[in-house]
Amino acid sequence: MPLVTHVVVRKRITCLFLFVAFIMAALCCRLMYLQFYKSDWLTENAKDQRIREIPVEAKRGTISDRNGRELGISISTDSVYAIPAEIHDVEDTAAKLAAILMLDQNKIAEKLKKHQAFIWIERKIPTDKAKAIKALSIPGIGLTEESRRYYPYDNLAAHILGFTGIDSQGLDGVEITFDSYLKGRPGSIVIEYDARGREIPYASHKFLAPTDGNNIQLTIDVVIQQIVERELDKVMKETQAQAASIIAIAPHTGEILALANRPDYNPNHFADYSPKLWRNIAVSNAYEPGSTFKIITTTAALGAGVVKLSDRFFDPGSVEVQGRTIHCWKHGGHGSQSFEEVVQNSCNVGFVNVGLKLGKDPFYQYLRSFGFGRATDIDLPGEAKGIIIDPNQVKPINIATMAMGQSIAVTPIQLLTAVAAVANDGQLLRPQIVREIRDKKGQVIRDFKPDTIKQVVTPAVAQEVKGILEKVVEKGTGRNAYIEGFRVAGKTGTAQKVGGGGYMPGRYVASFVGFAPVDNPQVALLVVIDEPVGLYYGGQIAAPVFGSVMKDIMQYLQVQPQLSDDEEKENPGTHVIVPDVINRLPAEAIAELKKMELNGIIEESGERITDQIPKPGSRVPQGVNVLLYTATPRYGWSEITVPDCRGMSLLEAAGMLGETGLSIRPDGNGEKVLRQDPLPGSKAPSGSIVTVYFEE
Repeated sequence: MPLVTHVVVRKRITCLFLFVAFIMAALCCRLMYLQFYKSDWLTENAKDQRIREIPVEAKRGTISDRNGRELGISISTDSVYAIPAEIHDVEDTAAKLAAILMLDQNKIAEKLKKHQAFIWIERKIPTDKAKAIKALSIPGIGLTEESRRYYPYDNLAAHILGFTGIDSQGLDGVEITFDSYLKGRPGSIVIEYDARGREIPYASHKFLAPTDGNNIQLTIDVVIQQIVERELDKVMKETQAQAASIIAIAPHTGEILALANRPDYNPNHFADYSPKLWRNIAVSNAYEPGSTFKIITTTAALGAGVVKLSDRFFDPGSVEVQGRTIHCWKHGGHGSQSFEEVVQNSCNVGFVNVGLKLGKDPFYQYLRSFGFGRATDIDLPGEAKGIIIDPNQVKPINIATMAMGQSIAVTPIQLLTAVAAVANDGQLLRPQIVREIRDKKGQVIRDFKPDTIKQVVTPAVAQEVKGILEKVVEKGTGRNAYIEGFRVAGKTGTAQKVGGGGYMPGRYVASFVGFAPVDNPQVALLVVIDEPVGLYYGGQIAAPVFGSVMKDIMQYLQVQPQLSDDEEKENPGTHVIVPDVINRLPAEAIAELKKMELNGIIEESGERITDQIPKPGSRVPQGVNVLLYTATPRYGWSEITVPDCRGMSLLEAAGMLGETGLSIRPDGNGEKVLRQDPLPGSKAPSGSIVTVYFEE
């Protein structure tokens, strides 16, 4: 019996030992599993329970124009976040937040119930709402500072600037193409909590500072952009067009001075507008250019040597190519004319003959050289390539119609870039929208030099084309683009729009492209008006817009007026340029006008001249009267025309401003004034401060 009992005890001990061994083995396996396979997951969960990381957004870089005027800036704003583990009463908290933020209470409650360490409630809220939430001191609810994009000029240059999203990421325009430079690197605030969710007083809290974005300086000039957009608003109102675009470019550098479209939008509230209005039609839409394209045909024909200016062409009113009759715009035709007259008259029949004489291969060679059929690589999103017929499928009728600007589709930026190459003595440059990128310390980290693509034609050929285009404005179809006192070259364009079934009746694109001054082009300009109501010829509605814009730009850039060679021959000594006497004393103004054999007539009474008619730079016959206004009610009795201080020393600028009743605020340590604010020619109340910026 004792032996049996002993055996039973040993069996029980063995079973117990095996059971304990099994449990220990299972625990070891579990430990190994947690240690080797789940360690990362456990570590992260432990951190989530112990560490709270609050993101700190980087401040986005500033976008400014070529003179430093800020176009896109970042301003501070508050965002509401929640730490669900610290919230005591979810429903009460949700109700309080919903009342202030005007949000759905149930949706806020759902967020607060989530098992997450950090949750956004509402991003970038108004200041008054932020103050109201802060005053409540709700446990688990906090505010953190973020930045919001703000565009001080509202709609101005909207299609260039673009806009940003809720996370300050670029979504359109320069904001997206240079997002990597502008966005910076975000930081964070790391706070440690105990097991009950209480902040540990002496824990190792960390603040990882964000790295702010870089600043970008554009090539555009705010003043020129304002001139362009002012005229766009006028033309949209007067013509009731579907859309319109104007681009201004500096031919010698390829820098875009202004680019604008209508209709447009306000990037501060981009979500309130249809996405169709975000589209930058100046770079994204292709259209048949019509007669403006004849500049390219002219350049190609002269460059290939297939025609000379003196070659004669006969226009009976129409020409037949491969069984299709092409009519000239003038009923009955232009008769016998030289090639120079063909261009002046924008003769379709003449250009058909020139295109056929040029031939397919040379024509396509010049099309490619000028950049048609491919993107210009301007630093803006959504650029189209245009449409060119495959050279393997092109027929004589296609060459004939392409020569006069049909059967080919180009973007406005493509066409202006090509015309700017003619203005630049045949040298094609890539259009550029950004001048330089600087870091927060002001150091240049990337600059954009003129990017030469190729020499399309010789300078001699380009000079010939410029001479012809000047005659187009003086004597031909572009007379409405003439600017008194300036030598202007250009070409009109009127193209019927193409639809699914061919050309659409009553739907046209009117345009004008050109540059000035002819001898040293400072600006090349393109005006495109899409589907105007009523008048639709480019020479009637686009050319006057070109003239108005170019005249104001020339005056702003202080380009000196001059007579053309023909004007000098026809009117030697009979016309003079009206001098600028604004801000002069009446006696001084009259004396200055007398030097030019002009009569000064004082209107009203006052100490200084505030305005004059004709305007400075106008070309008028000798002996005419120039009306001089002093303190005039049109600008307010106490307003003064701001003088131009650029190029002056500090002493000279201070003296000039003091004489006109304005104060000076110098900025910088250079010798000469580089720019000023307010701008020259603008109106300011007497006693206003003019900030003058000096070269470093």
